[in-house]
Amino acid sequence: MEKKGPLAGIRIVEFAGLGPGPHAATLLADMGADIVIVQRAGQIPQDSNATDQIKRGRRIVEANLKDPADVAKVLDLLGRADVLIEGFRPGVMERMGLGPDVVSERNPRLVYARMTGWGQEGPLANAAGHDINYISLTGVLNAIGRKGERPVPPLNMVGDFGGGSMFLIFGILSALVERSTSGKGQVVDAAMVDGTLALSHMMWAFRGRGVWSDERGVNLLDTGAPFYDTYETSDGKYMAVGSIEPQFYALLLEGLELDPATLPHQMDTSKWDDMKTLFTEKFLSKTRDEWAKIFLGTDACVSPVLTFAEAPSNEHIAARGSLIELDGVTQHAPAPRFSRTPTATPAAPAREATDIDTVWT
Repeated sequence: MEKKGPLAGIRIVEFAGLGPGPHAATLLADMGADIVIVQRAGQIPQDSNATDQIKRGRRIVEANLKDPADVAKVLDLLGRADVLIEGFRPGVMERMGLGPDVVSERNPRLVYARMTGWGQEGPLANAAGHDINYISLTGVLNAIGRKGERPVPPLNMVGDFGGGSMFLIFGILSALVERSTSGKGQVVDAAMVDGTLALSHMMWAFRGRGVWSDERGVNLLDTGAPFYDTYETSDGKYMAVGSIEPQFYALLLEGLELDPATLPHQMDTSKWDDMKTLFTEKFLSKTRDEWAKIFLGTDACVSPVLTFAEAPSNEHIAARGSLIELDGVTQHAPAPRFSRTPTATPAAPAREATDIDTVWT
């Protein structure tokens, strides 16, 4: 499998799992890393409709990690790798004879990357959980939702992928940079709860300044502000409004044909509910596409809310080639982009296993 991109030459062993570990591996593979997934036999779907696209761009080897002979083969593979990615609960890898102490003795340069929800230690370290649980204890879930309504899970993008896979990648790349001077690998403890807290840095800073309330739907970025919200249009679709800066807000009012001289000041929070009512009535007077045409090319920061089905046809997304098709499935192109070491189109997920004895020999 030819690999291109800034991480070409980096070898990674990924232990099959769910969620942020595989997602991180997908993004690293997109950047050119040579990644081999270790999984149980008989887990590769032959039907393309059942293929897990989050496994794109990697080879798969099959191993029974309860069999000492197969564990020995995996250890040999790890001896030639740069990075290990695992997402089991704390202690599982150690019980299989593949813990950091054993592996680092075989390969002192290996970056041992561990992805969990709660981290390697702490009262909840061995507890089960999902994205919604990790973000609930950080205050983040409580902050997402409308005034007077219950919290809304933001898909699984904040805990799993934002606080999880992206911080796992950050840790891996940081450890690889450090290894270039020390010559030594280390363990990366990436916890979704930690990453979620890091992502919410701005809200904690706002709160420290006294400008963020724990009440939902009354703050600048949580739909409290009339100029940072979504509005229904006459055809039952929606527009997204993010006109925070005064000059952008002025363009919003211009597009809505509202005279600023007759309106309260933008930051008069006591009038935000009244302004939201006014904006709601205005946006209901035209279709989504009519409003999109009015605001197109302006700096009002107003845009149509597209569905997943509509996004591929968006002029900007199409022009950049930001979405591609693999196995007939629309998905993201490698991101970000590089001037000197461009990435290749990802290979479709493997439909057969590779002999573990032939990898990196």
